[in-house]
Amino acid sequence: MFNLNRTLIYLKGLTPLSPNPIPLLHHYPSPFSLHFCTNTFDSTSFAASYLTQNFGFSPQSASKLCSTHRLRFKTSQKPDTVLNLFKNHGFSDSQLHSMIAKAPGLLSCNPSKRILPKFQFLLSKAASNSDIVNLVSKNPRVLSPSLKNHIVPTYELIYRFLQSDKDVIASAIQNTDLLCAHRVRRNITMLIENGVSDSNIARLLRIRSWILSARDMLKFVEEVKNLGFNPSKINFSIALIAKIPVSKNLWQEKVETFKKWGWSDEDALEAFRKKPYCMLTSIDKINLVMSFWVNQLGWDAMAIAKTPYVLSLSLEKRIIPRAAVVQYLLGKGLTKKSASLTSPFVVSEKMFLDKFVKRFKKESSYLLKLYEEKLNPAYTRDDKTCMP
Repeated sequence: MFNLNRTLIYLKGLTPLSPNPIPLLHHYPSPFSLHFCTNTFDSTSFAASYLTQNFGFSPQSASKLCSTHRLRFKTSQKPDTVLNLFKNHGFSDSQLHSMIAKAPGLLSCNPSKRILPKFQFLLSKAASNSDIVNLVSKNPRVLSPSLKNHIVPTYELIYRFLQSDKDVIASAIQNTDLLCAHRVRRNITMLIENGVSDSNIARLLRIRSWILSARDMLKFVEEVKNLGFNPSKINFSIALIAKIPVSKNLWQEKVETFKKWGWSDEDALEAFRKKPYCMLTSIDKINLVMSFWVNQLGWDAMAIAKTPYVLSLSLEKRIIPRAAVVQYLLGKGLTKKSASLTSPFVVSEKMFLDKFVKRFKKESSYLLKLYEEKLNPAYTRDDKTCMP
């Protein structure tokens, strides 16, 4: 009535995957049920069963993964080989679960052709086993592209700018798309064609390598150029880093926030040209700093427009403590009213203490006490009541 040998082979294939295969038989109490199961358990349903038993996926999610990724295999031999390779290289069970959830197709690949050569290549480039585990567990799709046609030429292109295998690996771990996203090579090539200096590209790779995976990179390059940045100058890469994450709408919202404090559109652009990172400051932080500066200190908001670096400083750990000292000095006539209001906030801690505290012998002990009191985390305030 049904192919008993085929059924026994299938059940035997399940045996090493479960310490007790007998409960599985309880689902099929009659020969009719078993015959029905045998005919419907194709390669897809076997793969789903494998995911359920080995990784704890629910039957529904396992079936969905198999369907979405067209995952099919009829025996456990190939997926077992893949898992053994990963485990031998130090991947944990939780990492494997996460990886297979993202890229279940790995289970049906030939690991000696698709996985091992890429591990060997990375090891030859000074990557450690833990580096490989870190990189692949974060983004198993790094194993998808061709080693010869994509990963090697991408690696060599990145090496041109970083001149260090360790730095290339570090950048790849920082941005796990770096070695597998096709946009990366296109974007780097486009930057070169647009006159972006090697030092700027190297800076992007070192501190914000995800930028090189961005869509519409050419559009951002043109926008930054139009704002007056020279692709050969250091600020160009910094401007890209500050411009790409900020959507057009959010950019305009931040400009409008500055305008509420008395800036013009041109003031906002000029601040960005001076310190591009100022446009990465959140609207809440902008309002808090401006509120303290204008409403509590009574100072001109245009001083920050001229030194936008102030916006990136900690309100509690830098601006408030130093402002207390500066206010005292101004009130006692110990510093000129024409002196820069922002310079005390942008210098180092040592220079601030030397120039604005220790310099005044009679008042130094009081100034130091005042400064340290404001550094105390117990200091509280209610800036939000002062919003414009």
